[in-house]
Amino acid sequence: MPDRQIRRAARVATVLAFTTGALALAGTAAFAHVEVESGTAQALATNATVAFTAEAESTTAGLAKFQVVLPEGIAPADVTLADAPAGWTFAATPDGYTVGGAALAPGKDATWKITVRQLPDAKELVFKTLETYGDGTIERWIELPKDGAAPEHPAPVLKLTPAAPGATPVAPATPSATVAASSPSPSPSPTASSTASAPAISPTASATTAPAAATTSSSGDSSSPVVPVVVAVAATAVLAAVGTWWWRRRTRGTES
Repeated sequence: MPDRQIRRAARVATVLAFTTGALALAGTAAFAHVEVESGTAQALATNATVAFTAEAESTTAGLAKFQVVLPEGIAPADVTLADAPAGWTFAATPDGYTVGGAALAPGKDATWKITVRQLPDAKELVFKTLETYGDGTIERWIELPKDGAAPEHPAPVLKLTPAAPGATPVAPATPSATVAASSPSPSPSPTASSTASAPAISPTASATTAPAAATTSSSGDSSSPVVPVVVAVAATAVLAAVGTWWWRRRTRGTES
């Protein structure tokens, strides 16, 4: 009987450990967000290619459209489309641009690239982004860290290195020239659901007021999603060891 109790306690502890780990891993899906990067992330760099990646969170609807607000120092006329999913189109807006088309398959991440005529002389660039799914669901990736706390819906931020010696600002491009250059090759027009105008991005808008995503809302610090998993599993393992030791001690006391 004592041995049976010890084995039962060990099994319960093991189940708890695996359950806690699974729940923690499931929670990492909430860290999905929109990221930005560039191989020429340097202040005053010219003809810089900036790449965006949006992680798909919905299992029922695909990503269809993105509305991006350009940071100060980059005019819509200075941006052209370099790459995007097949059939997607690009259009300048008063404060940035939109890119989109037929919705991608559910669960498929969206990636696109733009070419910026010249990056501004800054330490970082914030690209507030509205993400629209084929079913009309909108996610607002527009928040910045506040008081040291990580936002639930962080805006994509591109860190820049200092400008090269002798680098100087260039004259901005004319809007008409940019529009012509940013038009991709002929492709089917986006569907009605993916071309519907997205709400304007307000710098002070709260992500909690936006429609909820089809799946778990994004939250937390995306830079280290594995940390809570490791901590949870380690804590459960310690509890399991303590529980097993206690059962063995109790069993020995009963036998004596």
